[in-house]
Amino acid sequence: MALIRASAPLSRALHRVFPSRPFHVQFWDGEAVPATTNNHAPTFYIRRPSALGQFLLSPGTLGLGRAYVDGSLAVDDLDGAFLVVEEWEPPRLSGSDRARLGMAIAAAAAPGGVPRRPALELILRGERHSAERDAAAVRYHYDVGNEFFALFLDDSMTYSCAIFSRGAQTLEDAQRTKLEMVAGKLELERGMRVLDVGCGWGSFAIHAAREHGVKVTGITISEPQAQLARERVSQAGLDEMIEIRVEDYRQLAPSSFDAIASIGMAEHVGESQIDRYASSLFDLLRPDGLLLNHAIAALDPHADPLEDLFSTRYVFPDGEPLPLSRVQLALERAGFHSEHVEGFRQDYATTLRHWTGRLDEHRDEAEAIAGVERTRVWRLYLRAARHGFDAGLTAVYQIRARRPA
Repeated sequence: MALIRASAPLSRALHRVFPSRPFHVQFWDGEAVPATTNNHAPTFYIRRPSALGQFLLSPGTLGLGRAYVDGSLAVDDLDGAFLVVEEWEPPRLSGSDRARLGMAIAAAAAPGGVPRRPALELILRGERHSAERDAAAVRYHYDVGNEFFALFLDDSMTYSCAIFSRGAQTLEDAQRTKLEMVAGKLELERGMRVLDVGCGWGSFAIHAAREHGVKVTGITISEPQAQLARERVSQAGLDEMIEIRVEDYRQLAPSSFDAIASIGMAEHVGESQIDRYASSLFDLLRPDGLLLNHAIAALDPHADPLEDLFSTRYVFPDGEPLPLSRVQLALERAGFHSEHVEGFRQDYATTLRHWTGRLDEHRDEAEAIAGVERTRVWRLYLRAARHGFDAGLTAVYQIRARRPA
């Protein structure tokens, strides 16, 4: 008598309820469900029954993400698999079909027991967007290591949207274009005092000081980031021009900067703090001074970015891109006058293609630095982020605003 494979009932159920399938499924025990659409369809490898258990515990992208992170689910074409998950519309199932499919998944998952959440998953406690919780969120994101980010960023370590739409062909040129664009919009002149909020590894601070002769104070709440930024400042011979601090924007002492750059930081402020963010920067700027706010924005004003549990638990805890209108409202409430707004949605999609390709090229090094699971997270996340810009779910905007004289 032939041995009945544990996944056989599920295999039959998938054949029946999804007669048209743009994907292959290969189970751990040899059962398979072939695609019906084309020979280039991605293959989902269910390596262990626990992958199905993850999906039962958390139906949707979080369960799939957990199974992918712990390795019980694998794919041969990550880009193709992502598109299937995001864009394929399965047929409407009857109540009885849903019940049969659910029972088949549960039966196949049973040998794996109740799966655990991957150890990488972060669930933050405390008040969202408090200084303490924001610091914990940033530590989780950036403490993966400076060497890891260097694998896919350009030489300037600029971790925000590059500008390709002005003619740049390489990532390095596109990032230089962006840095100079910000400097131009801020009308930088020699001797000015500039605040760089969320300074990262110091790319804008170094560019502004070296190319425009300004003095820059850069702040970040990631100590490893600040350490590398200081090293890069010293290597550029700009210690007298640039100071890098580990400090929250809400804790800065009163000052009167001539210009403020905030590049890729406001999307981590959140709805609850965006008005405080705007008023804090207003108070730190001299009359007639300029602010350049560069940030990712949600294009659907009704969307809740915190519902993306995979991203908020594995990549950007509490990341909350707000609609452009909400950011402008906060700036206006604080007293700013908006002078110029410019969008770069496709530029960020192109930037993410470069980052994804570079990380894929250095996959072995990434796994040695950050581990296999975290590398899986980032390979998936960069593709998901790119899809958001390509599909018009998110954009990035630069707002130039002035404190009235």
